[in-house]
Amino acid sequence: MKKRQLNYSADSYAYLPNNSAHRFAQAFALRIYRSNSIYSFIPKNACSTMRVSLAMANGCISSTADFNWIHCNNDTFRADLASLIQADYTFVILRCPFARIASAYLDKIVDTTGVAWELYDAVQRQIDIQDMSFRLFVNTITKPAILRANIHWQPQVDFLVYKDYDDYFNLETFAAAQSIISEKAQIDIIDARGLTRHGIERFELISNDTYADYLPDAIRTLKKAGQAPKPSTLYDDELIAKISKAFKKDIALYKSLFGTKNLMFS
Repeated sequence: MKKRQLNYSADSYAYLPNNSAHRFAQAFALRIYRSNSIYSFIPKNACSTMRVSLAMANGCISSTADFNWIHCNNDTFRADLASLIQADYTFVILRCPFARIASAYLDKIVDTTGVAWELYDAVQRQIDIQDMSFRLFVNTITKPAILRANIHWQPQVDFLVYKDYDDYFNLETFAAAQSIISEKAQIDIIDARGLTRHGIERFELISNDTYADYLPDAIRTLKKAGQAPKPSTLYDDELIAKISKAFKKDIALYKSLFGTKNLMFS
């Protein structure tokens, strides 16, 4: 059995269940029972696809018709300490930090989901959600008090329960990774994008403008017409610099593992 080293356990000498950094990362470490595997799920990183796949592999749903089951069962497959240490296989799916933040905005803020209202509360209701351009969104979430206010933009490094995983994959090349995950974790990957409709795959991506200052209503109008901004067009140099600073550790990890080929801005 391979030795597993926890990422945040020694950061505090407190009773481990009271170690907030470890407790957070552990909450997102899910078990795949048949292969004794641990998958660390990170929101906006194919997490719905993977959670539907886990629910089916672990015998809790038998059809994608029940995909909404996953939203009520985020904790069902959560690993305990023994499962973390005794895992036979561990993996995580990372994502270009620039792409992840753009995705969080285009999905959660533009469509005025519950996450948008949580952000509204986090800023003491001082900013109207309908005034939340991408620029204002970035300026807001990169503030220390808001950076970890929601898991959909919280830094990816916070979700890593292990110092090292057997495999690190990235969403940008996920299609090529699926066969490896299926073989090692003994799980069939079920594409849930068409079920949750969280992504922008169904839209024509346009790049005829810089969309940093477009308001949500303007982007919703584009969506109704079957279009969406290409994620890179949400950024200008100022916003690239802000994300680069606030998500420095995420970017450094991504570069160290995958290089810069699939990083939106290098």
